[in-house]
Amino acid sequence: MIEARHLRVLRAVAATGSFSAAARELGCTQPAVSQQMKALEQSAGTPLIVRAGREMRLTQAGAALVRHAAGILAGLTAAEEEVAAIAGLRAGRVRLVSFPSGSSTLVPTALAAMRAEHPGTRISLVEAEPPRSVEMLRDGDCDVALAFRYASARGAGSGAGSGADGGRAAAADAPAEWDDLVVRPLLTDRLVGLVPAGHRLAGAERVGMAELADEPWIAGCPRCRRHLVEVCEDAGFTPRIDFATDDYPAVAGLVGAGLGVAVLPELAVESVRAKGVSMLAVEPAVEREIVALTLPDLARVPAVAATLAQLERAAVR
Repeated sequence: MIEARHLRVLRAVAATGSFSAAARELGCTQPAVSQQMKALEQSAGTPLIVRAGREMRLTQAGAALVRHAAGILAGLTAAEEEVAAIAGLRAGRVRLVSFPSGSSTLVPTALAAMRAEHPGTRISLVEAEPPRSVEMLRDGDCDVALAFRYASARGAGSGAGSGADGGRAAAADAPAEWDDLVVRPLLTDRLVGLVPAGHRLAGAERVGMAELADEPWIAGCPRCRRHLVEVCEDAGFTPRIDFATDDYPAVAGLVGAGLGVAVLPELAVESVRAKGVSMLAVEPAVEREIVALTLPDLARVPAVAATLAQLERAAVR
């Protein structure tokens, strides 16, 4: 009989490549990992891992079992939480993953409300940008993922992204990358331009992307970087990216020091004390959709459902 604890060990071994590394990740001893792997192979009736020099590789059967493990463990977590709620234990656990600007704006309000209303629920938070955060959700490494995706300006025709109607059209054409997940829309986040306080455009209410064609650029996270290049190319130029950083305060600091211009989501600007920076509306409007994601089984878990509801309320506020 295959046990959930054995599947967790198999996933750890597959991810780390050794019994000792898996033991460190799981917080147990190497002999314990070896013993549980032997028990799992006996239950499966076939080898799951083979040694190749100093490395360990999955057999075909092992790879198949790892593929199914995430869904099995997620379903088991959902069952355990629902049973606990039905039994009146008023306890639960939610593992939340969020991108940085969401962590500093939406998450604190939502988690404070959760603690006040459901003090028995334990919530943990780690940070990851999509698509990594979405992979973590599908792999069973978190229960709720706060994520974003940009409207596909190129998929919505020549006028996409210009004004409210263009933004909606672009969003409608975004790739169906979350079709297997429960998607809870939270808000639409518009990008704003950042220029140094002494810049020729400082003080203007808005700026067209084409007006920044000759400027040095400071870019953000990899996904934001790719989208920046796409938006600039749609405006008729390729941006000269002099600096790239995942840290939004660093982006604002580099702009404030006069080293270039940038575009950042309004949600990120809210969490940054930008000094020496002037903010401008960008034309055509560039937007990203902020959502909370979970698996269909987990959406029925009371603690997960409550967390999604609090994230929605935080977005409204």
